[in-house]
Amino acid sequence: MDDLRRAAHLVEALRTRAAATPDREALLFVGDPDDDASVHTLTYAGLDAEARRIGSLLAARCTPGERILLPFASATAFAASFFGCLYAGAVAVPVPVPGQYRHQRQRLRSIVKNAGIRTVLTDTESFPEVRDWATEQLGTADPVVVAEDRELGDADTWTEPEIDGGTVALLQYTSGSTSEPKGVMVSHANLQDNIANLQGAFALDPSTRYGGWIPVYHDMGLMGLLLPGILLGNSAVLMSPTAFIRRPHQWLRLIHRYDIGFSAAPNFAYELCVNRITDAQTAGIDLSRWRFACSGSEPVRAATLRGFAERFAGVGLREDAVIACYGLAEATVFVSGTGPHRAPVTRVDTDRLERHAFHPVGPDAPGRDLVGCGAVQGLDLRVVDPESGRVRAPGEVGELWLRGPSVSRGYWQNEVATAAAFHGRTSDGEAGFLRTGDLGTVHDGELYVTGRIKETLVLRGRNLYPQDIEYELRLQHPELEGCVGAAFTVPLADGSGEALVVTHEIRARRGTDLVALTRGMRRTVSTEFGVHAAALLLLRPGVVRRTTSGKIQRAAMRGLFLDGELEPLHAHRDQDLLSTGAEDEAGAA
Repeated sequence: MDDLRRAAHLVEALRTRAAATPDREALLFVGDPDDDASVHTLTYAGLDAEARRIGSLLAARCTPGERILLPFASATAFAASFFGCLYAGAVAVPVPVPGQYRHQRQRLRSIVKNAGIRTVLTDTESFPEVRDWATEQLGTADPVVVAEDRELGDADTWTEPEIDGGTVALLQYTSGSTSEPKGVMVSHANLQDNIANLQGAFALDPSTRYGGWIPVYHDMGLMGLLLPGILLGNSAVLMSPTAFIRRPHQWLRLIHRYDIGFSAAPNFAYELCVNRITDAQTAGIDLSRWRFACSGSEPVRAATLRGFAERFAGVGLREDAVIACYGLAEATVFVSGTGPHRAPVTRVDTDRLERHAFHPVGPDAPGRDLVGCGAVQGLDLRVVDPESGRVRAPGEVGELWLRGPSVSRGYWQNEVATAAAFHGRTSDGEAGFLRTGDLGTVHDGELYVTGRIKETLVLRGRNLYPQDIEYELRLQHPELEGCVGAAFTVPLADGSGEALVVTHEIRARRGTDLVALTRGMRRTVSTEFGVHAAALLLLRPGVVRRTTSGKIQRAAMRGLFLDGELEPLHAHRDQDLLSTGAEDEAGAA
């Protein structure tokens, strides 16, 4: 950990590792955890050589500080190209391979425009798709370079660039769950400090292996798994995200087969494992060496952590291994984690929580279970009234403000958004805080996150959290199991306030009474939350917009509803209350 912090920059950190342990595995990309032939491996010496080769290629082609787009299917090729960018003094811009959906391509277009992309690095597998995309969007395929082409670049001609800890290493574009994606400028020093914080929080020893399925273009996959695994010298083991979605048990087989001690994923991944993995698929798996099964990136559910621990206790998973963490790209991903003990669960009074008060109650009392995300590591934290800037008293919920070495300098080419998010000043004059946009508090030394400011539903003076409504509907209506929803508000027709709209996916089976289900869901919302759902739409699987990490894009769903672009299997709308959305009810499909 100290060696990583002492390095002048990430290039020095990797080259030091390569010199000390050249033949050690730095990265493994696994196609099938049960098939050794599917594994692609890079040693530290091999990664350094590839980074030097690609670095020399980019240095001859690009100017220092130029942004390089990195759409890759292969994690090993991505890692070599990512470090190749750093070895050239360029800025890496990790993105997914251009998708088939319009909103995915629109997001990529926004990134290309904002970053001023002139060069695209990709792998052999993705080249045809990336070339076609570049021809369509950029007007030419010339900027696209296949990083694995051995005729390009010479490792022996590489020279170290003029960089330091403050040099921008990558632009990590935000997921866009509440707004247009913005490029977070993450420096070498940001990464070095954050990775060291991660290791310290979980007391990870030098033998720990990191791994999982999170995409390498996502902040959790890149800065939470791949880079810590490589730069701490313990190796990273990654698999395809698509393979996990199709066969969730492959994640557990990866943990078992490669003796992974630290893996992380969003809440939905743990739910998917509980709902879809069979006993036959866990035969022969031993999870006793999985020390940290970390849940983060979206609201962490106490019931999900408990269900996952209970479901896989029979194959050795330790109860205290299932933990929670909190982070965001603007703070170089990691902020807090529960460390080597089980995430604490505190039940709080729901009515008081609506008034921004964190008031614990007994386990049998009415309320909401919240999961502690550990102590904040290496950063100053303030819980602040987002309107007045007043630091809130213990027991009060407010916006989480952060300050410290892991916090980035701002958004690329976006001074307005940078000023709004990165220049927070409290009412008593403390300055230089990152305003996270997340609501929460600290209780018994643990950070508790309650929701996001932009997504809080304000209905008749009450503050409700959309994820609570969505979760309660799935809990009470088995037809929704394994699907996702999005709750949001829209203006009332008479302009007097906001109306609640609930959209939810369903895998409708023959004989499912969608009319009765819609009626029951509206009754659940009324009974459990005391509000009226002015519209409720049942949608086909895949329609609810999500980010690459599984976060629900409620703002995007609100826009689709307002524009009348949703085509439900069935819908109920109070047309006297609403002035938006389709006018006629859709019947069952």
